[in-house]
Amino acid sequence: MATFARTLITGVLEHRAEIDAQLAEASQNWGLDQMAKVERTLLRIATYEIRFLPSVPLKAAINESIELAKTFGGPDSGKFVNGILGKVAAEAKSEP
Repeated sequence: MATFARTLITGVLEHRAEIDAQLAEASQNWGLDQMAKVERTLLRIATYEIRFLPSVPLKAAINESIELAKTFGGPDSGKFVNGILGKVAAEAKSEP
């Protein structure tokens, strides 16, 4: 578990610029600086999993983030995270 957490942390940090660019594109009406820290962090982690960790099933990355957003975010955090990650996942599927 600690090894996976370390992989997520270092991976998000190494690819943060690319992840943030993709999130900014997927959330056209919300800047990253406008998002709650919890949502922004969950989106970064899930985007890293979707884009760079093929061993993590797509649905697992999205569903875990939604559940964490519902638990630790505001009342609409789950829907917000789901919407953005849906766009990230669709783009990832369309790439070769």
